[in-house]
Amino acid sequence: MNMLYEPPEKPPMRKGRIFTILLIILLDSLLILALILFFPLLTGSANRRLTSSDWSGYVVATDLNNPQPLVTRIEASWTVPQVGVTIRASFSATWIGVGGQFDGTLIQTGTEQDSINGVGTYSAWYELLPNDEVTIASLSVSAGDRITASISLSDPTANTWLIEIHDFTGATGEQSFQNSFVYVSSMLSAEWIVERPRVNNVLRNLADFSELTFTGCAATVGGKVVTISSLPSIQVTMYNQNTELASVSPLASNGSSFTVNYVG
Repeated sequence: MNMLYEPPEKPPMRKGRIFTILLIILLDSLLILALILFFPLLTGSANRRLTSSDWSGYVVATDLNNPQPLVTRIEASWTVPQVGVTIRASFSATWIGVGGQFDGTLIQTGTEQDSINGVGTYSAWYELLPNDEVTIASLSVSAGDRITASISLSDPTANTWLIEIHDFTGATGEQSFQNSFVYVSSMLSAEWIVERPRVNNVLRNLADFSELTFTGCAATVGGKVVTISSLPSIQVTMYNQNTELASVSPLASNGSSFTVNYVG
């Protein structure tokens, strides 16, 4: 017997189901809005890579978009490289510093390895921008010397910074320099850098330093001692237009060591 099929009546839409759908739509909208508004802040803690005409190394800060003035100490060690001598003058500088990435203040100290008139020359120095570099005449620096350097805020009330360099040599043992300076720093960043310096305000040729390894890279940020890998960082590679001059390795597993290689 044929029967006429009548589909069952649809149950009426309940208010609870409508409310749930509206709530889901609202939450999705809020999530999208939050991502739009806060995405720059979320990415501010990510590591970055940048190129520079004169720096190769690492820079750290509390945040790469909104850094806080909390850097009160930096330290590292390295071995002074022997530069390849050339008739044409060439220069390289190795240093640690506080400030300089996000503003015009920079307190720094390190060594310089140059080739001038076919002779390799080496020295230690410090610099408090905008003042010029000051050579530390009391230190006799040579290729192969082991350098340990630090810059620390010794008196926050008086803006007093202590710069220390220890030069361990095979011939004379240890040479040391330490001095205090009054300097107003932004304290926004810490840097470990091999630089192609400017001489008489002209960016010079980079000396062939072969390779240089920073070890024991640490900073005191907000009262806590941290390594490079503990903070948002910028890996900076030196280029002359499209030509790479000095490459930077990834951080070692300890987060406190890396190597800069001359490419030229």
